[in-house]
Amino acid sequence: MKWFAPQFLLLLLFVGCQESEKMPSGLTGNESTYPLLPGSNYPIYGTVVFQEKTDGTTLIKIALSGTEGDVRHPVHLHLGNISAPDADVAALLNPVNGSNGLSETHLVMMVDESPVTYKQLIELNASIKVHLSDSGPDRDMILAAGNIGIASADDISNGRTGVSTCKSE
Repeated sequence: MKWFAPQFLLLLLFVGCQESEKMPSGLTGNESTYPLLPGSNYPIYGTVVFQEKTDGTTLIKIALSGTEGDVRHPVHLHLGNISAPDADVAALLNPVNGSNGLSETHLVMMVDESPVTYKQLIELNASIKVHLSDSGPDRDMILAAGNIGIASADDISNGRTGVSTCKSE
């Protein structure tokens, strides 16, 4: 009976490890993470993660540090890198919740209603911009921004001085 206990514990450990390594339901395991740097005088930064779903669409998760209150910050996916002036909005993402700095969007199509896949998104020359507000003079204030897809190879070492305002519609 003494030999049974160590083997049983080893079996439980093995099964437990396999359980924790399972992929969340509906995801393929393919993902791309990009940094979001401060786009203004506010010290707000974080990451955006693109996760491929089994149907080829994308789950986009944004996590920012430095936000607060019950404000909702609009998020746009723009064509072109963060320094492109008046870059067209390619997709509207769910706003970042100011109280926890989080946003999650299941992106299926662009604003022109064309379908978009994970593979297409990570090949785009594009950027993510998180705005202070969706209206008024604060809508042009960029809290955080970052290049995604092929634009992520562009140098953004200029930080906020390299972030251009966008064409908000």
